[in-house]
Amino acid sequence: MVRPLIGVSTYLEAGARWGVWELEAALLPVGYPRLVQRAGGIAAMLPPDAPEHAAATVARLDGLVIAGGPDVEPVRYGAERHPRTGPPARERDAWELALIEAALSSGTPLLGICRGMQLLNVALGGTLVQHLDGHAEVVGAFGSHPVKPVPGSLYADIVPEETPVPTYHHQCVDRLGTGLVASAYAADGTVEAVELPSAQGWLLGVQWHPEMGEDVRVMRALVAAATGTPPPDPNAP
Repeated sequence: MVRPLIGVSTYLEAGARWGVWELEAALLPVGYPRLVQRAGGIAAMLPPDAPEHAAATVARLDGLVIAGGPDVEPVRYGAERHPRTGPPARERDAWELALIEAALSSGTPLLGICRGMQLLNVALGGTLVQHLDGHAEVVGAFGSHPVKPVPGSLYADIVPEETPVPTYHHQCVDRLGTGLVASAYAADGTVEAVELPSAQGWLLGVQWHPEMGEDVRVMRALVAAATGTPPPDPNAP
């Protein structure tokens, strides 16, 4: 099987340090490309670019991951900024929204992770809760809590059982975007996965960070969709 090319959006950060250098850099936690590779794909970093280039970029990919990162600017969903909302990342917001639009238009398989799920919701007209307690208990450290799939959903086909997931976020989905349905929940009722049944291609958003865990089933499902092969056995190791 030819390994599919999976694009992963990235940070653009000033003052990154390596060796003797301190420069602006396109950054991506290594867990993302490693997870793509473990699932059978080739990872390609997609740093912020002009939104008008998004469609041509997505056209060269077999699948797309919108990665975790900073809070979505509230103006994107018509809200005032909450005191606990982080500083805006306008260039990244614009680029990733354009990537999402291009993937939706082309039917390119799309996985949103944490911020990526939230941005997907915003792209489809949904809103966010700007501060949520209990899902990022220690600053700079991932926690864990169980997630329960909704029977009959795409996510339940991939991960049929309740399972603990690596988590670190302080915002979540509020009103769902047009066509989106919730496909997994945390015990406190937080929406933990969304999907778009009406999409012409494979589309899933997860609120947690699969790149920080050992379970590759979600990424394997994206890779399978990107190659047009049958979905993997959820009981496979």
